[in-house]
Amino acid sequence: MVQEKKIEVVNIVVNTSLGQDVPLEKMAATLSNTEYNPEQFPGLVLRIKEPKTSALLFSSGNVVCTGARSMEKVEEAIQKIIFYLKKVGVEIKIKPKITVQNIVASGGIGFDLNLNKLAIRLRNTEYEPEQFPGLVYKLMDPKISATFLLFSNGKIVCTGTKSAEEVNLATQKLLDNLKKVQA
Repeated sequence: MVQEKKIEVVNIVVNTSLGQDVPLEKMAATLSNTEYNPEQFPGLVLRIKEPKTSALLFSSGNVVCTGARSMEKVEEAIQKIIFYLKKVGVEIKIKPKITVQNIVASGGIGFDLNLNKLAIRLRNTEYEPEQFPGLVYKLMDPKISATFLLFSNGKIVCTGTKSAEEVNLATQKLLDNLKKVQA
């Protein structure tokens, strides 16, 4: 009945500081892969083709990077940002400390789910099928903070974790909880 679960990281959101001010207007004028509209938003959007990521750069040197699927790709993206800054005459003298804010993973657990039953039997759920076809389940565990979207076909999305290990632990805890209430 139960097949092997397959869940993989699809997005890592990190932030870092480059340790110095960044000339956003100069970057926007020099680089073609940027969007900058300071009247609407104070940050510059930098789109990186490889690894396929996007970064928000702020004049303070703070950066939010999203879209990477591994920490190696996060590191590559940060190095690309430093490379682009060098192109506009800004030399980053520190190795930026990267902090993971959120990891999103998705996949399947290998069996169908009765979302109506789960909404009744599981705690910390939100399910309004008229508005959204998935059930939102907040895992309440002192060691792991994770929120899941569960779909009737067994597909899941996990968010709120900060490492691949946490994704795996949260998914295992979810499966344990599902087995208890589906029995």
